[in-house]
Amino acid sequence: MINAIPSVLLDTVTSTNAVALDMAAAGEAGPLWVVARHQTGGRGRNGRHWASAPGNLYASLLLRPACPLAIVHQLSLLAAVAVGEAIRAAARGAPIPGLRLKWPNDVLIGGAKCAGILPESRSRVGDATILAVIGIGINVATHPSGLGRAATDLAAHGLRLTPEAMLARVSEAVARWLVAWDCGAGFARVRAGWLEAAGEAGERLTVHTGAKEISGSFVDLDAGGALLLRDASGVLHTLTFGDVSLAAPLSVRDGA
Repeated sequence: MINAIPSVLLDTVTSTNAVALDMAAAGEAGPLWVVARHQTGGRGRNGRHWASAPGNLYASLLLRPACPLAIVHQLSLLAAVAVGEAIRAAARGAPIPGLRLKWPNDVLIGGAKCAGILPESRSRVGDATILAVIGIGINVATHPSGLGRAATDLAAHGLRLTPEAMLARVSEAVARWLVAWDCGAGFARVRAGWLEAAGEAGERLTVHTGAKEISGSFVDLDAGGALLLRDASGVLHTLTFGDVSLAAPLSVRDGA
């Protein structure tokens, strides 16, 4: 059971994920948060650059979960649920209209991205130990412009706090959800938490898989966390990776 997760705070790094992986290679067992004030090479999904201005949260959690490699991807959904909860906790009961999750692990406010998550994992043949690093970037004070997609920050929605205070909220929520997840045995609870914080069934989505685009209506998550999407011809697609675009602004529950 993980209660308090220790952290190390660095000034400027290439990326917290890279540092965490280097630390693991040098023998760090974790769990450990690697936190930086600034990144020179922050990364998002598919190799995208993650803008890393000072004042925002850049943190990576190094873990060695005792679970099969095939379910490590569930940590991505877990982290998204935890970050959403941490933001709501930071608001101290004040509603944040439009706060929601987008598959698999983006956190949005009013359709604009305020947090992203980059999970990475490593395993070795003959070694039952899995190395997992969960990178979390939260736009606490500022957000980049000119990305070609909407972005926002917590300060723009009335949440004024330090990256350190945000990390404390995130760490508490992640630790709690790791216990609930129980190396996959409790993933049903994570799945339920994700669905509660995401869009409604029937929401129109387009998933960019790299090789193709699939548009349709959101149906559900399957028991392992894959996205179930029904296209216009009625075909049900099970998607385990891809970038999701929302078709239009959504009507969402306050704080959902």
